[in-house]
Amino acid sequence: MSPTDALPKVDAAVTSGNLTASAAENLKKWLTEPRYADYAAEAAVHVERGEWQTLDDVFWTVIPFGTGGRRGKMYPIGSNAINERTIGESAQGLADYVKATLGAASEAGPDTTGAELSCAICRDTRHNGELFAKLCAEVMVAAGFKVYFLRGFRSTPELSFAVRYKGCSCGIMVTASHNPPGDNAVKVYWSSGAQVLPPHDKGIIDRVMTCEEIVRGDFDQAVADGKVVFCEDEVDKAFIDNVVAQATPGPRDLKVLYSPLHGVGATAVVPALEANGFADLEVFGPHAEPSGDFPNVPGHVSNPERPVVFDAMIEQAKREGHDLCVATDPDCDRIGLAAPVAMPAGDGAAAEWRTLTGNQICALLTDYVVETRKGIVTPEHFVIQTLVTTQLVRRITEGAGAKCVGELLVGFKWIAEAIDEYGPERFLFGSEESHGYMTGTYARDKDGAVAAMLACELAAKLKAEGQTLHQKLESLFWQHGAHAERLVNVQMPGSEGMTRMQEVMAAFRSAPPESIGGMPIAQRRDYLEQQTTKADGTIEPIARPHGNLVILDCETSGNYVACRPSGTEPKIKFYMFAYTPAEQLNDLEVQLQELESRLDAMEAELRKFAGV
Repeated sequence: MSPTDALPKVDAAVTSGNLTASAAENLKKWLTEPRYADYAAEAAVHVERGEWQTLDDVFWTVIPFGTGGRRGKMYPIGSNAINERTIGESAQGLADYVKATLGAASEAGPDTTGAELSCAICRDTRHNGELFAKLCAEVMVAAGFKVYFLRGFRSTPELSFAVRYKGCSCGIMVTASHNPPGDNAVKVYWSSGAQVLPPHDKGIIDRVMTCEEIVRGDFDQAVADGKVVFCEDEVDKAFIDNVVAQATPGPRDLKVLYSPLHGVGATAVVPALEANGFADLEVFGPHAEPSGDFPNVPGHVSNPERPVVFDAMIEQAKREGHDLCVATDPDCDRIGLAAPVAMPAGDGAAAEWRTLTGNQICALLTDYVVETRKGIVTPEHFVIQTLVTTQLVRRITEGAGAKCVGELLVGFKWIAEAIDEYGPERFLFGSEESHGYMTGTYARDKDGAVAAMLACELAAKLKAEGQTLHQKLESLFWQHGAHAERLVNVQMPGSEGMTRMQEVMAAFRSAPPESIGGMPIAQRRDYLEQQTTKADGTIEPIARPHGNLVILDCETSGNYVACRPSGTEPKIKFYMFAYTPAEQLNDLEVQLQELESRLDAMEAELRKFAGV
């Protein structure tokens, strides 16, 4: 079947309800427009076979840029899939926008930073990573950029560092982070080393959406001509040196079991820990192989937020007497931790281990950083968190005499922006509940290597004092109040899911619950409408930030829920927060159980309200 012959069948599929109108519109473009000529024949084959569900999934929209870049399921064709066309459009749109924005100076010579237009590129262990990275390099070279290319696989924070270290105009990281094996993505970085922020994000998106022709050079020829420069040896050393520069002297007697979850972490975490004096370090064998299939991870989902990825590690740690389990996601920008609940008796192994949530790690590392930097902390020094991160971080920070910057949307790019806004020289620590952490100013993205190093330093210090991470957390609760948090992800895939996501968000804005977990709602904070609505109808403006997030605050202070659509995946996220002030604590174990019961009630009511 020719692409032209496929058109009537597409119309008939819409009429019969087998294909949505938006999918048909995008599919017709791929069948008829010259810019998609290389893919038209494959699209026509799908039409001839009547693969309507597949076609609807990959064509119902144009894959967007979200908080983590352009991310999705790989498929050879489709505007809503990751393939050579959509990756090429992303690189071309970036090249065109950067050239238009920064290129005026470079046309007459070096720009204001003393460097010509350039781009750093690397990738993780996912399928097609090298193909997509080289494709991006070819597009950037053809657009007149010099490309600093890191061969093999490297971490996302190393890409952020490379952009700053090499003075690049922009950067591209080919990764889908912790998504399933079938996904891939590009994360786009500005010259600051941070993911692209307004107004540049919209400018790039406009270029991507209107991209007609993808102009590519030849990768090997570009290498021969010096337009693609391999720099991984130089950048690796400088990156690890900068990570280790964030270290604090102290005990290093810690037996660590580390998992890269089949990703790139061994290129960053292992050399950083070894350089920082952690000699008793073992890479967990079943997860050591770099593989885009993530073969030995439960469900093949390499996400350190999932306690199940630690099950096998904990069993080995118990047998062999490890003190801490650390895991990083495939691109090594996030970490997860598991630790003994209590110190072992005598020479025996700890009987009970538990993982730590992202919020708990936020609190522990915040406390460690402000404590170890106590000599330099002033009221102008600051810690950064997002609006959906535990308020324990704020209480710890303010208790140490520093400032907490917390009115930020989800996404580490907002933390990166705040670092530069409030002054890098006074930045202490940044964190978000989704297991992302950063200290230092060498990069502008979360870093699994530096987070792992801080966690090991803290665990070693506590071990020397006869404590575990869990016991330290309890001490923070006694000091600052008991905190419990929970995140519920509700998957809403496909075109129908997008409609349902919009309906749920609209309901939270127009007719939210009057109570949650038995607690009346005191106010609704709507960051899209940028206003707070009190229970009595009074409305107050919210100056910043602006984004699709709704928070319902209960009358019982410190208890609230938040709702937002994911910026990278087809799902809605519900965040729940429960709190008891320190002065009301008596039996901590009983109180924590009560907070979990409160979260159970919150979750049940939210699911009922959202119809999920």
